[in-house]
Amino acid sequence: MSMQKRFALLIELTALTVLLAGCGKQETDASSKETTQPAAPGGVSLPVEVKTQSGVEMIYLPGGEFVMGSDKGNPDEAPAHKVRVSAFMMDKFPVTQDLFAKVQLPNPSHWSDNPLKPVERVRWRDAKQYCNERSLLEGLKPCYNEKTPEWDCDDTADGYRLPTEAEWEYACRAGMSEPYDFGQADKLHQYGWFAGNSGEKTHVVGQKKPNHWGFHEMYGNVSQWCEDVYSTNYYATSPALDPKGPPSTGKDVKRVMRGGSWKSSPEMCRVSFRQGQRTGNTDACFYTDYCGFRCVRRITPQDLQKLQAHP
Repeated sequence: MSMQKRFALLIELTALTVLLAGCGKQETDASSKETTQPAAPGGVSLPVEVKTQSGVEMIYLPGGEFVMGSDKGNPDEAPAHKVRVSAFMMDKFPVTQDLFAKVQLPNPSHWSDNPLKPVERVRWRDAKQYCNERSLLEGLKPCYNEKTPEWDCDDTADGYRLPTEAEWEYACRAGMSEPYDFGQADKLHQYGWFAGNSGEKTHVVGQKKPNHWGFHEMYGNVSQWCEDVYSTNYYATSPALDPKGPPSTGKDVKRVMRGGSWKSSPEMCRVSFRQGQRTGNTDACFYTDYCGFRCVRRITPQDLQKLQAHP
């Protein structure tokens, strides 16, 4: 069944107020190939596609539990551990250049020949500024305090922010526990732009297949900033509920970057692959033309109902 038909079915189900009641604890077996998808109204395990007030396509995921990381990957991906994330919405696509321009921010991209390409060469702070501007555009409370050195995040605000590393991996895995939610690496060319098919450049978003939950560009095109400070051994002490990464240790600390890019090998496109990247906040010559981002937002069932009522 297509995402559109599933969405239509979801609208017809029971009142949205039962949403949270349907999001009980999910049993996840670390050795299995599939984990339970998040529960939606009426017990139907489906994500929900919505369009925001400013016209951005997002996907709502009720909270759930999954096994994060891998014991078969790089050392910084271990140990595999159970994590529970609360409900959130995440952009269906990476932020594109036209969306960046919509909030009147200068386009830093190397490949600026098409506004529907993902914005890249973007600093971590620039991505956070976009989140704040998009929040203001929709009358939401910005998450980031621009008066603090690292633009501290207010998790209680209803505006947009960068995803935590756990939220990103949860969305990318789409209920699966394998290195790619679609199966083997030989199918990667169907789902992402990477070193084997990109022609050494970015591409217009949405041309490749989405993952099982409807997210595009999770396996290639541009890698994506996360909120978390990067640490090689954080998983050994990560909390089980809504982990946010270790505390910052100082100026221009490395932040987590997730997902493959146009220059990545298939190995670097795996769902659990992670890397640390300098933010570029203090670098006038920042030139990571493989670096983009997407936004997330925590919302209430009432917020979701309003978005569904005004597609």
